[in-house]
Amino acid sequence: MHVASITPEHVRDVLEPIWIEKAPTAERVQNRIERILDFATVQKLRTGDNPARYKGNLEHLLGKAEKVEKHFPALPHADLASFMRQLREREGLMARAFEFAILTATRTNEAAKATWSEIDLDKAMWTIPGKRMKKKQPLRVPLSKQAVTLLNSLPRTDASDFVFFGDDPARHITADFQRVRKAMGRTDITTHGFRSTFRDWVAEQTAYADELAAKAQAHRDTNKVRAAYRRSDMYEKRIPLMQDWADHCDGKAGR
Repeated sequence: MHVASITPEHVRDVLEPIWIEKAPTAERVQNRIERILDFATVQKLRTGDNPARYKGNLEHLLGKAEKVEKHFPALPHADLASFMRQLREREGLMARAFEFAILTATRTNEAAKATWSEIDLDKAMWTIPGKRMKKKQPLRVPLSKQAVTLLNSLPRTDASDFVFFGDDPARHITADFQRVRKAMGRTDITTHGFRSTFRDWVAEQTAYADELAAKAQAHRDTNKVRAAYRRSDMYEKRIPLMQDWADHCDGKAGR
């Protein structure tokens, strides 16, 4: 495109895919585009306001970028099937809880504290109450065939509603997935990093929109205007997404 024809909407379309999850990179890209277009104005190659300017311009199209969280080393998605085979060879509820967290792309504590009353096996749906979610909003999680099979294989007791209970059935397990990884010789990655593995797989190996992956992980849209119009949790669209993810965990080709 000629620099004179670039609009704020064009700049937004470039930045939007990385604006939330890769804020530092997005900020550098925005700054670089703004400087180039400033130079183009000085060279009389374009006129008017700089379409890449954030203040009073892109801030209304993109919203505020999320603060960067600690980086968690993640497993490359190409290595996931091999890892899952090794994980499934491990015995015990801790390993099964770890597997369940990966299949559902949820956080460690969300999986470890799951209860049978939150799960509808007939509908293949897990509803996590808002009080247990980071953003305090409930999340409906579509359960893949693999996740349902895993749940059906677990022991149950009348003494506990927890899916993954500890030595005291009235209490959930301590989500020490690090212990499982150490036993597998995988101290090079983190448990939380599997959420990044999921997002990387969606972005690099599928045609699913990043927005759908964000919904699957309960990431809130920081663009208040867009969020106001997109209140749906997009549950029906996330059903095939989570099944394809589970298939990828098994080493099967996705969409």
